[in-house]
Amino acid sequence: MSLKLGDDAPNFQAETTVGPIDFYKYIEGSWAVLYSHPSDFTPVCTTELGRTAQLKGEFDKRNVKVLALSVDSVKDHLEWVKDINETQNTTVNFPIIADENRKVAELYDMIHPNANATATVRSVFVVGPDKKVKLTLTYPASTGRNFNEILRVIDSLQLTAEYSVATPADWKDGEDVIVVPAIKTEDIPAKFPKGFTEVKPYLRTTPQPNK
Repeated sequence: MSLKLGDDAPNFQAETTVGPIDFYKYIEGSWAVLYSHPSDFTPVCTTELGRTAQLKGEFDKRNVKVLALSVDSVKDHLEWVKDINETQNTTVNFPIIADENRKVAELYDMIHPNANATATVRSVFVVGPDKKVKLTLTYPASTGRNFNEILRVIDSLQLTAEYSVATPADWKDGEDVIVVPAIKTEDIPAKFPKGFTEVKPYLRTTPQPNK
């Protein structure tokens, strides 16, 4: 059965390019991005892992640990990392999970038989410090992921976990947010002292509270 938002992210133990890990222990106290690749030595994946490495500072700022996965071996992963570092002008600095027996892929429903019976699709899972699934994304093998969007969603998830707000379409960090409907309009000033705009009784905006 596929994982739903709010489900517990399954724990697992696996061999990786940085040695054996226990997923829960590795991400303890942090947010996590777990994402899968169809296979090693493939062009789109090479750009994706390179981009992830380039963005390490952005993930670190947000207290996010990133783990990649494919169904190839650690040996293949380590050889592939050399190509990624060379072609993407970076240094891969996060674990790549070797899931040769497809144990993790099956736990996270990363293999979609109608797309490919043996390889993982481009799945993305954002997991909170409470080990709950906060976001799922699934891309076809032919489409590389937008990592700026993944960072944007993490910004929204972290903000809305802390404050009674939601983020509007195309929101970016620093822009106005929406006060959730559960808060009465008369109660907004006490909770959001920066002020608010009532566009409609059900649509009230306020400056981002943690800026």
